[in-house]
Amino acid sequence: MSVCRVLLRQSAQLHDPSEHAAIDATFYERDRASRHYCHRTNYRVQTLKLTKIVDTATQAVLDLHCSTTLEGSDADLCEQIARRNAGDLRSLAADKGYDKQQLRERLRDLDIRPLIKHCIFAPYDHAHNAHIDEDRYAQRSMTETVNSVVKRSLGYAVRARSWYREFREIALMCVVYSIKRAVKQ
Repeated sequence: MSVCRVLLRQSAQLHDPSEHAAIDATFYERDRASRHYCHRTNYRVQTLKLTKIVDTATQAVLDLHCSTTLEGSDADLCEQIARRNAGDLRSLAADKGYDKQQLRERLRDLDIRPLIKHCIFAPYDHAHNAHIDEDRYAQRSMTETVNSVVKRSLGYAVRARSWYREFREIALMCVVYSIKRAVKQ
């Protein structure tokens, strides 16, 4: 897995990434196995949750996290991914699904400016949202664009059966996407 992360990092360096990134999660389907195989191997998980951090200027995939469980919050995963990329980022944009005060504080501790809108529960949440740089926050949609392009061009399902091979397959999809994007520029 460390080799896949190095490949991902090197493919992102082809783009000369900026210091601003966005994060979002998407789901990949596991390729349908036969009923006999699923019963024999106790194979029950049908989707993988993939969280990508994408450079907003170049749309290169900087890092990713893959999970078979749907437990835990997106904010906890965001913190883990941001910690791995702390030296390279100045700001991180995310949607309201990542709205958690602890996440904002930990990002600030890592010297990363959080661009996460607050869910509106009180009048002061409107004031918090007014302080967010709208131009940087609007680039959050780049992660959704990257997710869509990768799924359309390289597939929306993984064919591997074991966990580490599924991670490798998805990481290599992202590496291929970043290299194709660098060649086009």
